[in-house]
Amino acid sequence: MTTLNNESNQSFVTHTGSCHCKKVIFQVDAPKILEVQDCNCSICTKKGFLHLIVPNSRFRILQGKDDLSVYTFNTHVAKHYFCNTCGVSPFYIPRSNPDGWDINFRCIDPDTVESFTVVKFDGQNWESNAENLAHLSKS
Repeated sequence: MTTLNNESNQSFVTHTGSCHCKKVIFQVDAPKILEVQDCNCSICTKKGFLHLIVPNSRFRILQGKDDLSVYTFNTHVAKHYFCNTCGVSPFYIPRSNPDGWDINFRCIDPDTVESFTVVKFDGQNWESNAENLAHLSKS
């Protein structure tokens, strides 16, 4: 199995993020140095989503839960949340990790991120590659 995220040697900080209009605000506990995935599947390509997958215990919606709508397609396992006002999708529950959250790295405020690396993920062949992401939502 390919390891896409090396968090074992890093301590976590609390990152804050939001949608564009800031009606939806969230926090995620993750390292200062991040590795995010750039998926080439149909929806991620269109949205420009850069993925930071974390366990449920490391994600919190602080504001705007009632301002969110959800979009599903295909298997309907993934729950793609977006702001009702500005339309930005700051996070979703991914099919690869239904017990965790997938944060849109582009929605995280940059002041707590020291650096990041983008790793390509072949989502066009999701069935063959999803197991490479499964470990990311484990505590």
